[in-house]
Amino acid sequence: MSYWGEYQSKLVSAAEAVRVIKSGDWIDYGSMNGQIVSLDQALAERKDELEDIKVWNLLNSFPAKILEADPRGETFTWNSWHLSGRDRNLIKNGRPVYYSSIRYSELPRYVREHIEPLAVAMLQVGPMDEHGYFNFGPQGSHTRAVCERAGVVILEINMNMPRCLGGYEEAIHISEVDYIVEGENPSLVQIPGSPPSEVDEKAARFIIEEMRDACCIQLGIGGMPNAVGRMIADSDLENLGCHTEMLVDAYVDMYEAGRLTNLKKKIDPGKIVYTFALGSQKLYNFINNNPRCAMYPVNYTNSPGIAALNDNLVSINNAIEVDLYGQVCSESAGTRIISGTGGQLDFVLAGYESRGGKSFVCLPSCNIGQAGNMISRIVPVLTSGAIVTDPRSVAQFIVTEYGMLEMKGKSVWQRAEGLISLAHPKARDDLVKSAEEQGIWRKSNKTL
Repeated sequence: MSYWGEYQSKLVSAAEAVRVIKSGDWIDYGSMNGQIVSLDQALAERKDELEDIKVWNLLNSFPAKILEADPRGETFTWNSWHLSGRDRNLIKNGRPVYYSSIRYSELPRYVREHIEPLAVAMLQVGPMDEHGYFNFGPQGSHTRAVCERAGVVILEINMNMPRCLGGYEEAIHISEVDYIVEGENPSLVQIPGSPPSEVDEKAARFIIEEMRDACCIQLGIGGMPNAVGRMIADSDLENLGCHTEMLVDAYVDMYEAGRLTNLKKKIDPGKIVYTFALGSQKLYNFINNNPRCAMYPVNYTNSPGIAALNDNLVSINNAIEVDLYGQVCSESAGTRIISGTGGQLDFVLAGYESRGGKSFVCLPSCNIGQAGNMISRIVPVLTSGAIVTDPRSVAQFIVTEYGMLEMKGKSVWQRAEGLISLAHPKARDDLVKSAEEQGIWRKSNKTL
């Protein structure tokens, strides 16, 4: 049978495809732009027929109809490897979302070895090519592992999906697929870059000053990392490389400005390496069928041992709060989950292990509350229940708009002194008092 004949034999409606799902099943819903749409609508219509369906997702990207049909989570239990803004809104409105803590580099192994077997995997993919392959689009991540773990694989075709070259594990063959649904072809999630704030730009300048030609760049999610990317595009740095988890518009800006050549990389020379891409249509157009880009599974991109093979690796990530001991929380407000560990710890480790590399965690010194009050993000101790994303023994540079501190080799009182100098001036006296109460402030410390 030809590939096209096999395709036609497996082509069904969305309603027919989701009939394979039974009460009690664990299923995967796809991740990011690979999250299902037509199949989701069909499954939502089966809500009253089913019980105890457990769903895996990463970065919820489309309005899931099963969640609208089941606002209290009585039929569908939504489990996430990393929360999106859409997930946070669900939680705010009382809809349960259950996070599973991970080191992102380990996620394919979790899927292959540790989670409950998946009855069904459903994901959006690009159209079949002449060789019988469906490209996963810009979400390599753990997608191949999901397909291998599932008893049934259902593909929803999206003609708008860019074809993302590998790397490896970027596609699935028709012979490995059980059902095919020709979907609604929704546009990809658009995350246009917002202009950096004055605080973002001030902090970014400290990082730019630490960079040199031929650095290999990893940008995390958030305003400050993206501000660095845009400033790099406007700099005179040369022959930069990219080895990252998340590919964003700033890398396209760097490439178009002639800054990002990837020619000096020690591994994957000439290639922009990533595991998923989220941004504007400009980014999706750039990665489509582009041999300059290589999408890998996350156990390659985020493995500290692999990423650190690139000399001068510079990792730049955001934080929610940092305490005087150097513990970094980047994923929760107390016990309230905001996002997830993601790949930050992976790249904090890799940046330091890289020859000539550096790892930066950046954050504004404070927030302004609804009442106009200042809330310091340099804190005496992490908020009760806050998750430690980067242990105090791991983080290297902490950056705010007031400066930068390298924490490696510093005693607890040196860290306290340095971190207080990064806080907003109005918060420093209270932080000094707290440090004294905790016994981590020397009387001979300089006055801040």
